[in-house]
Amino acid sequence: MDEEPESAVVMGAYGGPARPVESAAGETMLLWSLGNPASHRPNAFVRHGAGALAIDACGRRLTLHQSPSNFMGASGMTGVVVWDSGVVLAKFLEHAADRGLLAVRGTRAVELGAGCGLVGVVAALLGARVVATDLPDRLRLLRKNLEENLGPGDGDARVAELVWGEDDDPVPELLHPDLVLGSDVVYSEEAVDDLLATLSLLAGQNTTVPVLLAGELRNDVVLECFLEAAMEEFVIGCIEQEQWYPDFRTNRVAIFILVKKKPVTRVI
Repeated sequence: MDEEPESAVVMGAYGGPARPVESAAGETMLLWSLGNPASHRPNAFVRHGAGALAIDACGRRLTLHQSPSNFMGASGMTGVVVWDSGVVLAKFLEHAADRGLLAVRGTRAVELGAGCGLVGVVAALLGARVVATDLPDRLRLLRKNLEENLGPGDGDARVAELVWGEDDDPVPELLHPDLVLGSDVVYSEEAVDDLLATLSLLAGQNTTVPVLLAGELRNDVVLECFLEAAMEEFVIGCIEQEQWYPDFRTNRVAIFILVKKKPVTRVI
């Protein structure tokens, strides 16, 4: 097992080390100055022009259908191709589970912005009961990928509609999960408040539920905006690349773990 850095902490139900995020500006500067993401090749593990992405995970070959015409067309639709951050997070889950650092089997997991569904498929294959969520017009492709990659006995995964910030009364299966997952969900400043409202609703007051988010390092302003807003309600750590699956590491992606802050007890 990799040696744990001196400054690392264990957060929530994830047993591996995470580097505490002390400030939004400092974390963003660190990732961009030391990692220099722009100098690394984008889409190292994916091909957005292909009709499908094939990847090995959990001892089998998975095939995720994509819709490159919608992605590259005038609409610029999200959720129709797989991004590096989804591959990195899916392989990280497999690696962490194999090393006994994250108990996935038997947990209730919710994936936000599931898109093509790779992360949800891997979580289900690892034994989680998964609800993969996205916007209404993204669910057809998501459902197809779950159905074609998960057979009888392969795990439990279903699809549900979820609009961030607008659904204060989601289906019961979404509330109080053991694990929340998301890849490439931090992509614009306008979406930050709605995303955080949904994360807060799902996590409730449980201070051990890990929220694992893998993000593409495209825009330092957007990331800093998200981290600054999230730190009001969550404790945040950055999971360093040494903890990732060895063959799926890139400086263009970061993995963060968020857990709810403990309520402050007021003494009267």
